[in-house]
Amino acid sequence: MDANSFNVLVQFPESGLAVIGFLTLICFFRIYSLTKLLFLDDSTLVRLGYSRELDKALRYLAYILVPSFLVELVHKSIFYYSAEVSFPFIKSSCAALNFVMFFLVLFSWVYRTGVFLIVCILFRLTCELQILRFRGLHKLFDRCGSDTIEDVCKEHVRIKKQLSATSHRYRFFIITAFVVISTSQFVALLLVLASKSEKSFLSSGDLVVCSAVQLSGFFLCLLGAARITHRAQGVVCIATRWHMALTCASEAVSPESDTDSSDNIYINVSPSLDLSSFFQARQALVEYLRHNNKGITLYGYALDRGLLHTLFAFEFSLVMWILSKVVVLS
Repeated sequence: MDANSFNVLVQFPESGLAVIGFLTLICFFRIYSLTKLLFLDDSTLVRLGYSRELDKALRYLAYILVPSFLVELVHKSIFYYSAEVSFPFIKSSCAALNFVMFFLVLFSWVYRTGVFLIVCILFRLTCELQILRFRGLHKLFDRCGSDTIEDVCKEHVRIKKQLSATSHRYRFFIITAFVVISTSQFVALLLVLASKSEKSFLSSGDLVVCSAVQLSGFFLCLLGAARITHRAQGVVCIATRWHMALTCASEAVSPESDTDSSDNIYINVSPSLDLSSFFQARQALVEYLRHNNKGITLYGYALDRGLLHTLFAFEFSLVMWILSKVVVLS
């Protein structure tokens, strides 16, 4: 396999992901502003934490883009220093032509890579901002008044709608990026392992950089989705613990209770509350949260740690299959 074959393996997925990212950004900003895309206009807590989360997201972008750019810069510098660029309508090659092509190719790489990573960063930033909203929801469980259940329901419904909108907006990008990246990685693995030619940094450096950028950006999306889904599922645990603590406190202040367990009670319940109806309302809240805890979804499937484990098992099985085919063919 020569350098041109490696170049084909790089250009198609890079261009494909850039097109997918570009179409996604067009669909976003033709309909929404950045404020509405990130849901920044509905929560004071989120607006206060926006700058911190934005700085963190930009650091993620720099951690991926800067090392990849430096490696790509070195690779292209070596390539265009040792190669001569020629066109049919230009009789002789020169250093200026090499420099122009070097600049254009490098600019093309930065543009295509940047478009793909920007969508990944936007998705990760959206997930991190939703985590701030869940932190605000958790603080509501510190109260024990009769209006707590109504406030929790309203806040959870609002967060659920935002997570559903986020899932709907990004599902095309996540699924198509997964297909493109998986296909390109497995084709590259199969062809590289089956090839008998010598590999070098000059011939395969582009493939290494391309794979690193694609996998880093996609894992950034998957980990962000898994984090927010884990927080969404964790609300059930917090609500159940809150319900249990209030139930124990209600038993402690009940006239019929003859057990002295006030040392273990950390929540005070007002005697004016209707304990029976309050208990039923809390039970209904816990059941509601238990059946509405999916977080980020792809056509109804929660993008949680279990799905990530399934994807890893699927990818690992394909790698083992490719390795078996390579061994048989060789």
